[in-house]
Amino acid sequence: MSRRTRAAHRPHRTDAVPIHLYGLRRGTVSVLTLVCAAFALFILAPVAWLAINATKTQANVYGTSGFWFARPFHLVQNLSALGRNVSGAGVYLQWLGNTMFYAGSAAVGATILSALAGYGFARFRFRAANALFYLVMSTLLVPITSVALPLFLVYAKVGLVNSVWGMILPSMVSPVGIYLMRTYIDASVPRDLIDAARMDGAGELRIFVRIVLPLTVPGLVTVLLLTVVAVWNNYFLPLIIFSRNRFYPLTVGLSSLSHAAETGSKAELVPVLIAGGLVTILPLIVLFLFLEKYFRGGALQGSTTG
Repeated sequence: MSRRTRAAHRPHRTDAVPIHLYGLRRGTVSVLTLVCAAFALFILAPVAWLAINATKTQANVYGTSGFWFARPFHLVQNLSALGRNVSGAGVYLQWLGNTMFYAGSAAVGATILSALAGYGFARFRFRAANALFYLVMSTLLVPITSVALPLFLVYAKVGLVNSVWGMILPSMVSPVGIYLMRTYIDASVPRDLIDAARMDGAGELRIFVRIVLPLTVPGLVTVLLLTVVAVWNNYFLPLIIFSRNRFYPLTVGLSSLSHAAETGSKAELVPVLIAGGLVTILPLIVLFLFLEKYFRGGALQGSTTG
């Protein structure tokens, strides 16, 4: 091959910075990766601490590293203690059942109500629709601590104190769910399809059940998951309305046992409480993994406008 031919086939040098992902420079991608890894470590570190210390005895919880296992392996004993009436403050399994009931009932109700309200705001034209929608959204700006006393007085007046409905009914109203469903229906349910169904004689309920709901399954799952997580982790509302420990969810129940352990009267409960905290988050992880594909699509679609 001649010198001229080799020169013709030689690749041209360029001083341009290589483009990697989504038009970002490789260095920028590396920095973003490190930042995301740091956030992931920050989030997963407490979970790892729970998983490790749930296997320890009380002495090992205080006497060994929180991020390393120790002998004897005490996980089975700690888990079995959760099924007993520890310290007379309540039964963990009963609190777990209460939490599942509150979260499941509120999530189903919130999903249905959010779908109905979102469909109404997205596909019906009525006076002051936008004003009413923004009024609903404005409730997100009101912290629950500022309405704690009025909320308790209203609950006491209507008989919702120490009642499961006092936990479920307020949790069924989800402004975030209404917003997501309105946006999702705007983007996923064509107006022409609804108009055609009306021309064919379909009623509004049939249109909602047969057309709107099947087209918005990812959005419905997103609202369901968000409500389950919100109710599962809710501490302040049950603290206000429940004075009897048989109604406690896990958040308030474990807090009452944690207080007893901190005061020293029931210090032997520390590893049991850690195991209880670990078991508390497992249902949410399993539920998210099972519905993750729907949640991902619904969250992305619901965050954009059609």
